[in-house]
Amino acid sequence: MRDAGVARFPGARGRIPNFTGAEEAARRLCGTPDWERAGVLKANPDLPQLPVRAAALSQGKVVYVAVPRLAADLPFLALDPDRLTASPRRAASIKGASSEGVPIAFDAMAPIDLIVCGSVAVNRKGVRIGKGGGYSDLEFALPREAGVIGDWTTVATTVHGVQVLDEDLPETPHDFRVDLIVTPEEIIRSVRKRGERGLRGPAGILWADLDKTKIAAIPELHRREKLRPDRGNLPDLHD
Repeated sequence: MRDAGVARFPGARGRIPNFTGAEEAARRLCGTPDWERAGVLKANPDLPQLPVRAAALSQGKVVYVAVPRLAADLPFLALDPDRLTASPRRAASIKGASSEGVPIAFDAMAPIDLIVCGSVAVNRKGVRIGKGGGYSDLEFALPREAGVIGDWTTVATTVHGVQVLDEDLPETPHDFRVDLIVTPEEIIRSVRKRGERGLRGPAGILWADLDKTKIAAIPELHRREKLRPDRGNLPDLHD
């Protein structure tokens, strides 16, 4: 992206990269039937998806964003356009969400119609690569296990065209796939296998893929782990 001259502030390395045309990609997404049907979104807090979050709030949609690293007892914030004291764009920023967003428990969340995630790269099968920290996967798995994400939910990503690859990408059982890839120039429906329906991702938390250090750092994981009948069988970080 840097070599192609399409990476914008604050750069592409080590983050979900901001890109030239992010606003146009957001406008394209807003023109899809998936967007029109959605009253509730979950969106990542990164800069390239700021236009998506702002558009959702300006159109009266509720937006859920995750607390950084899911480090709070209530790991999601609800941005309700009817209760904002700032403009939609300001409320949609990371700083604005932290002040305007209301911490919300899973049992108080409305069903999520549309997930918008950031990606480092994605292919036409819908396999995506994020930053590698695993937080996007947990932001999917926690509400999926709680029942607020389901087969009715569409998963979309907005990216630059150079981030869309034709090659196979690595994928693990805890990864989720996207249904909709939106660039400044086009809308891509990811390829599905014949007969494949519903949400493509884990049905909940895959405990075997987590270590004790990660669980201890995320209060909601720590709480749920204590309720598991087979708790105590997870690896230490250096096992």
